[in-house]
Amino acid sequence: MSEHSHDHSHDHSHDHSHDHVHDESVFEGTVAWEGITVPGVPANIAGKSTVAWFHCFSGIAGDMALGALIDAGADVDEIRSMLERLPVGGWSLETETVLRSGIAGTKVHVHTESAPPARSAAAVAQIVADAQLSDRVHRRALATFRALAEAEGRLHRQSPESVHFHEVGALDAIIDVVGTCIALELLGVDEVASSPVADGLGTVRAAHGVLPVPVPAVVSLLADAPTYGLDIPRELTTPTGAALLAANVVQWGPMPAMTIRSAGFGAGTADLGDRPNLTRVVIGTRSDSPLVEGQPVVLLEANVDDVTGETLAYAIDALLDAGAHDAWLTPIIMKKGRPAHTVSALVDPAHAAAVREVLVRETGTMGVRGTQLERWPQSRAFDTVDVDGQSVRVKVTAGRVKAEHEDAAQAARALGLPLREVTRRAEQAWRDAQ
Repeated sequence: MSEHSHDHSHDHSHDHSHDHVHDESVFEGTVAWEGITVPGVPANIAGKSTVAWFHCFSGIAGDMALGALIDAGADVDEIRSMLERLPVGGWSLETETVLRSGIAGTKVHVHTESAPPARSAAAVAQIVADAQLSDRVHRRALATFRALAEAEGRLHRQSPESVHFHEVGALDAIIDVVGTCIALELLGVDEVASSPVADGLGTVRAAHGVLPVPVPAVVSLLADAPTYGLDIPRELTTPTGAALLAANVVQWGPMPAMTIRSAGFGAGTADLGDRPNLTRVVIGTRSDSPLVEGQPVVLLEANVDDVTGETLAYAIDALLDAGAHDAWLTPIIMKKGRPAHTVSALVDPAHAAAVREVLVRETGTMGVRGTQLERWPQSRAFDTVDVDGQSVRVKVTAGRVKAEHEDAAQAARALGLPLREVTRRAEQAWRDAQ
């Protein structure tokens, strides 16, 4: 299992040391996490619960989660004081404010005295269980290490309690996980939510050798979560970060409906160029009447200034034939005062790639931009009515009936009547039949 430069910056110097000693032998009997579940929100406060939403646009690591919560208002001195209850010593915790692509965030540094031992998962759980921490901190931290142990157990075909952690059994990883759970408690967080989680590509060197990115443990931990890859040759999401989410998140997706109380950024070590190497957290109180989730859609757009009107009209038809919900043109003025058009298509995410190809092929554009949106389409039904012997289809939604243009136009030509008159008769015929 691997933690990388995006996450921790090891430094064998330290400000203070803790002299606790803990037996690292294999534990027998009940494992500390047995029966542990992350507590749900009591029904009587569910509508007013405090939620922490992690925005993992550049991935997430343990120190970044902790840094974001400190940046959002969790007191670092109180976190440090509570961490001293862990029965392990030889560590110190520092924070600093850094800039990542111009955005300020909190960077957490955990310094340790010596190279990390390969602790068993059961031993790590016992370290957490032995600390005098609140029930919810215990539950969240133990659930996180259980998620890690189960992921490693699946990969190595062994029981979770017998798994030996390497990087994530080190003191800095223990401090990151328990510190994050303490910070959540200090901020009064009842529920944890998360955006889809980004990761990079390439390889990373770990205790088990060179591993592909995303590393196997991260893939296993986020098996049921929304994830996506970025064309960045680096591990962006670490096992510790993934485990914190896998064990504690109760809602995936966009930011929940809430009244925002605070927000913060936790910084990684590496420079990602024009992408800020940060994890954001937003803390707030759930709204009493949250918005109903809409249908996810992608808005594809391209600006073109060298395409004829005939070609643009054909492109709109081609986009609709390719599966777009809707497609349209908007006149614009581009650089140097050139008149142009924006070609837009609203499409289901599953069809975005195919529709994008049509947009490029039919307009010759050298680039397409996309925006993730939601839509709330009205439920609709279709019916057919008779207008002086001509069949006209009508579309019916709540409180409205509308004649289909093509049918109404064909009937108008056949009857020698104005289009608006046929439309009126068709819509009235449907109302009279109800």
